[in-house]
Amino acid sequence: MNNSTRGRLGEDIAVEALRKRGYRILIRNYRFGKAEVDIIAQKDSVLAFVEVKWRSNNLFGDPQSFVSKQQQKRLIAAADHYVRSNDLDINVRFDVVTILGKKTNCTIEIIENAFFCF
Repeated sequence: MNNSTRGRLGEDIAVEALRKRGYRILIRNYRFGKAEVDIIAQKDSVLAFVEVKWRSNNLFGDPQSFVSKQQQKRLIAAADHYVRSNDLDINVRFDVVTILGKKTNCTIEIIENAFFCF
């Protein structure tokens, strides 16, 4: 499985997990500049900008540790653009969905407020 196919499958797995927890999926693969937000979802009065990270094992660290500071800055800029261009007045947070393991045997975790924008 190539990286593109694996990425789409990871996002599909994440979308299913988010829906089961009551999220409404608004957009997938939102692009702004060099940033791409994997999933924008809403739950109650919170707009979640979600990054999906899938690793087959955690020998080199937990999946969420692979969201670099540079990537965080890009995600924050994309979130700001999305909120401003849609004239939204809503609470925003940044979540990471981690997938650890193989396609047929993996654990999924939704980390709310994985990082902050200040």
